[in-house]
Amino acid sequence: MPIGRTLPTVSTRVLVPAGALGLGWDDAALAVGLAASPDIIAIDGGSTDSGPSYLGRGVSKYSRARIKADWAELIAARARVGVPLVIGTAGTCGTGSAVDWLADITREVLAETGQGAKIARLYCDRDPAALAEGWDRARPLPGAPEVAAGDVAECSNIVSLAGVEQISAAIETGADIVIAGRTTDTAILAALPIARGADPGAAWHGAKVAECGAICTSHPWSGAILLDVDGTGFTLTPCLSAAKATPRSVAAHMLYENSDPIRLHEPGGHLDVSAARYEALDDRRVRVEGGVWVPGPYAVKLEGARPTGFGATALALVRDPATLAGLDAWCDDLMAAARRRLAGHDAVLSLMRIGRDATLGATEPDSGMPVEVGVMLKVLAPTQDGAIEAARIVNPLLLHHSVGEGPMPTFAFPFSPPEMATGPQFEFVLHHVWPLDDPMDGFRLEVENA
Repeated sequence: MPIGRTLPTVSTRVLVPAGALGLGWDDAALAVGLAASPDIIAIDGGSTDSGPSYLGRGVSKYSRARIKADWAELIAARARVGVPLVIGTAGTCGTGSAVDWLADITREVLAETGQGAKIARLYCDRDPAALAEGWDRARPLPGAPEVAAGDVAECSNIVSLAGVEQISAAIETGADIVIAGRTTDTAILAALPIARGADPGAAWHGAKVAECGAICTSHPWSGAILLDVDGTGFTLTPCLSAAKATPRSVAAHMLYENSDPIRLHEPGGHLDVSAARYEALDDRRVRVEGGVWVPGPYAVKLEGARPTGFGATALALVRDPATLAGLDAWCDDLMAAARRRLAGHDAVLSLMRIGRDATLGATEPDSGMPVEVGVMLKVLAPTQDGAIEAARIVNPLLLHHSVGEGPMPTFAFPFSPPEMATGPQFEFVLHHVWPLDDPMDGFRLEVENA
């Protein structure tokens, strides 16, 4: 059934400046969004996209200088329009240390610009030892590995993903700026509309589409987008005049970082868009109705990372046609020779074949013979010195290893020295949810005037 052209009165307007703080935005697009009188400015701070190291160490992957510059611009924008500024998953990983890191930056910006603000900090950390003690309460998600209480206790950091309840509690403090630890990407956008009486299905669905800013439009890197949520649906409007949203681009975003195009699981239930209807209001805006929020038992997803050792890497560039023709055998033989050389060393080795199948491995389609392959050695060892030593032992093989008869080949190292330390290494441990009797159990709110 077509959506009516007479739209309900907008209850909440959310401005999303970009897909994540630190990515930047088109200045003109952001100006348009601010001129549209948003009720809240909401932006994501990161996710687990870049692997377990940032969660394991509790640090941001982005440049502090770049974060400060972008954050300062949003703090000034918030002051001009007089609405809350909310960031979720602060500092990429959302640990308490990352929340404190961004809070320090916030205080710097306020002091340097002569501004004042009320700041709410939402902490989402979980104590690994306490979780391990009651680990039988956890529920594994589909595909979760076998995890024992001892594995949980070994994590250096564990966070739980906050939903709209925790973000709403932070906003309700009257804070000008909310710095939240790990949140679901959608929660920071859905919280205020739901608190103000918008349809929960519309709020969650709109938040899912708008979570990454203009990625759901024809100009992804323009950043800013407006999400209007009301009692029956939502409207999405790109802020850059040249950018266009279409029913297809909006509907497709349900599959962004989500394997199910129909359902999206969040704390306290799931979104079902099987009956959603998408309509182009004009050549730029899209109206959506029909998403349904289905309440369920309240639980939050856990993310945890534990240290596994120290890493080193070395890269060789292989162009020899004979070696490339038998690359599988060459790599297998090289690894066998490397392990013989490293007998007695506590190191784990692996090879990545960049230009052949480094990304998809055995599932990579056969695309014919490459002209050049970068063969990258990865080492994991209990100490950094041990990892570098193992890489140095394997060095001659990466430069000259041959299989069978014929002259010894010579490959190329793009760096000198070729061995590089990659520091402490981590692995993800958890793919589980934790039930809560009260949504604020385990979360902590602190408020200050700066």
